[in-house]
Amino acid sequence: MTIDDSKLEDQGPDKRQAPTKEEWQARLDRITSIFSDMVQHADQVSLTRCPYKNRFSQCTAKFRCRYQDRSGDDDVIGCMSDDKLDYRTAWETDPDAVSDMHERLKSGRSS
Repeated sequence: MTIDDSKLEDQGPDKRQAPTKEEWQARLDRITSIFSDMVQHADQVSLTRCPYKNRFSQCTAKFRCRYQDRSGDDDVIGCMSDDKLDYRTAWETDPDAVSDMHERLKSGRSS
């Protein structure tokens, strides 16, 4: 369904017609399709990318990490992670639970 923009031309904000339910749903569906790919990609990246690494590859963690590069400016800490880190088992303390999680990750199940 396409939206007829001619209804909106040369009309002030108080003279515009409210979209119909069908037009509203079409707009919502379009927005959903635009953002769904971005969300899926972000979900995939979040599984291995360090949550403390910003878009400039700088570390924002308030603790030390082996991937931190402190060779430059004291205020800027670089992140040397290759983004292949899988930290989903990091919080498991039971060896059997760690083993179970590794198996589930290999099989593609996340829960």
